[in-house]
Amino acid sequence: MGACMELRHLRTFRVVARTLNFTRAAAELHYAQSSVTEQIQALEAELGSQLFDRTTRKLTAAGERLVGYADQVLELVEEAKAAVEEERGEPDGELTIGALETLCTHWVPPILGAYRTRWPRVRMSVKEGGRGELYRGVRESEMDVCFTFGTPPDDPAFASRTLGAIPLVVIAPPGHPLADKEEIRPDDLHGVGFLATQKGCGFREMLDRIDGPVVDTEVGSLAALGRCVAAGLGCGIVPALVDHPGAVAVPLAGQATDVTLTWRRRDEHKPSVAALLATADVRA
Repeated sequence: MGACMELRHLRTFRVVARTLNFTRAAAELHYAQSSVTEQIQALEAELGSQLFDRTTRKLTAAGERLVGYADQVLELVEEAKAAVEEERGEPDGELTIGALETLCTHWVPPILGAYRTRWPRVRMSVKEGGRGELYRGVRESEMDVCFTFGTPPDDPAFASRTLGAIPLVVIAPPGHPLADKEEIRPDDLHGVGFLATQKGCGFREMLDRIDGPVVDTEVGSLAALGRCVAAGLGCGIVPALVDHPGAVAVPLAGQATDVTLTWRRRDEHKPSVAALLATADVRA
């Protein structure tokens, strides 16, 4: 590799290689698309090889080979940063936190507020995303930790901790028979029409683990689900801390979902990460 190669070019290359879409990569990286294009072109010029076939939108043979090396280089950089910070013993530098939108709004702010008070030298960045996106971000070192609902994937690179449990509620349109109950038992849901997010979403799993509800409408987001329930399209199951204007929330007996903090196992002694783990435990 040439001496002028920049780490940010490798980071950008890795995201483009995964998405195979310059527009999507630019949005994910919070760059202008022109910046992504310029970085890839600079990397190609440095290597003297084309990395992407713009016609088929696939990696070239050279691009395929570079993916593994880019992963190794960026992983070594992260390890070096962690080693230096660990030697210093005091949290410093940058910490990137990922979280589901709901947790960004209702759970994470007090933790980050306490962290900032104790460790003001750490520069924090918070990113929202879906559960799969967050786990990928942690796995690929784009995020240091993430807050999600439920159990993380069985991945030897991950370590995780349950911070608490959030009760589940049924949200129903005003006037719906379930809206008049003080508490709902799972048996009450047999044959009732429900809205749900798409399969693979953590919120969908909360519904799928309960026998009885009939999913007759799928929506793309939790916000859309709440609005559709309020409009009378059916009922939904969500964590109790989710906002649901216009809908009636009734506790679902005996049902809850865990709030989980996940990080890379190799980073758990990194001072900035260790300090966040300790802060999250205190604030949970």
